[in-house]
Amino acid sequence: MAREDRGNVWLGVAGLVENYKGEWLVVKKRYGGLHGRWSLPAGFVNRNETVDQAVLREVKEETGVSATVLKMIGFRSGVIQNKTSDNMAIFLLSPIEKEPILQAQLSELYEVIWAHPSKLIKDSDASVMLHELAKKTIDDGFQTIEGINPGDVFGYTSYKLFIK
Repeated sequence: MAREDRGNVWLGVAGLVENYKGEWLVVKKRYGGLHGRWSLPAGFVNRNETVDQAVLREVKEETGVSATVLKMIGFRSGVIQNKTSDNMAIFLLSPIEKEPILQAQLSELYEVIWAHPSKLIKDSDASVMLHELAKKTIDDGFQTIEGINPGDVFGYTSYKLFIK
């Protein structure tokens, strides 16, 4: 989604994909404030997606890894230069394959790797979000509740709650 299409309220997603070894899937960005730094695969939610659909799409596009959503583990919110609300839902994901082949989206990334959080917490090239996540126990989080309808009057084509 182009920046001008997002207006002044942005909704992004980030996926913390954890493999069977306890390593995290991290990407080194080619652009923006995270240029040259390790971060989670991330991107913006499209008009026709829920946040959990968007995170699966973004992880697949950026890394080649197909995953499943386990739960939402965080939400980041900030205001850029007093004019843009920048928000991001953070999800814990599990790769579908035990040892997926990594394929970096080279138009956006330098590289994609698996790294243990104990290594990332010491890496000065890791993003603030990675440092903070590495300090936490990610077993806690919001569970996904699906298959409910808040009322036909709203016209939702998809509706999910993420509640702890």
